[in-house]
Amino acid sequence: MKITKLLAVSASVFTLIAFTGCNKKTASSEKNVKIGIAKIVQHVALDSVEQGIIDVLNENGVKADFDLQNANGDSNTAAQIAMKYRDERVDVAVGIATPVALALANTIDDIPVVFGTVTDPLGAGLVTTLDHGEGNVTGMSDAIPTEQHIALFKELTGIKTLGYIYTSNEANSVSSLELVKKGCELAGLNLVTQAITNSSEVKQAAETIINRVDGLYLTTDNTVFSALSAVKQVFGDAKKPVFSGDVTGAQDGGCVIASGFNYYKAGRATGEMVLKILNGEKPENIPVRFMTEPSDSDLLFDLDAAKNCGIEIPQQYIDKANLIFENGKLTKK
Repeated sequence: MKITKLLAVSASVFTLIAFTGCNKKTASSEKNVKIGIAKIVQHVALDSVEQGIIDVLNENGVKADFDLQNANGDSNTAAQIAMKYRDERVDVAVGIATPVALALANTIDDIPVVFGTVTDPLGAGLVTTLDHGEGNVTGMSDAIPTEQHIALFKELTGIKTLGYIYTSNEANSVSSLELVKKGCELAGLNLVTQAITNSSEVKQAAETIINRVDGLYLTTDNTVFSALSAVKQVFGDAKKPVFSGDVTGAQDGGCVIASGFNYYKAGRATGEMVLKILNGEKPENIPVRFMTEPSDSDLLFDLDAAKNCGIEIPQQYIDKANLIFENGKLTKK
């Protein structure tokens, strides 16, 4: 009798476990999920974010079909992509950079939206607090320490007038402009700005201000970075330094200094948020994420560009860098 009861109990427990296991919903369920990932423009930093998201989901066994889209710097195209994701019912829509993130958030209200590399999610209106998401929206910010960057630029180069090129119709760039103004005020620098609206204007903007500034500071402006090579050419020819707030775009040379977080790691951080949502967490309960760990950031000195500009980087700073560009080659420490 005891053996019969024991077998009966064991069978019941086994059935319960099997039933529970079959009904537990995870990101690695048999059904493929559809992930929409859209970026405002194609350049190496945003491509790295995209790849980081994909890698995290693949490494965690998520069976996903990725719908990758590029708005080519156009807000109307971004809106069309958002409608496509809404109508085709993706499981999660990811917007890389502010204009695309806004298009997704303004178009989709019943599908999770995750933004990646948005400088000022509060100012953009994506969320009302950084402590948690807003309805179906949450994501990751790429805010950088602009004031510290400008102070370091002045210290190492001795500049007196700083140039800044920004995209006037991008919310993140306008927010960054205010930080640049404050940084220049604190550092005692004059500031010359040049606004653009699309990537075709970047080279002309650089040529317009080149004779009015001692150096150029670039924040994480996607439109500017899509034409970064033109900027580096103009300032390189004039033997004037460039400080980039995005290290990814500086790794092939041309920027005397580059400091900022690693965009591939930022993509992985964004991918981890997508993974949480696929595993059942609601966007409204997920805080906005920032890249604040020292290991998240890179510091690069281009000694070739510095030499071209007549600048000598002290050894104490070179020792702090994890990336050195010299003799046409990038060395990672």
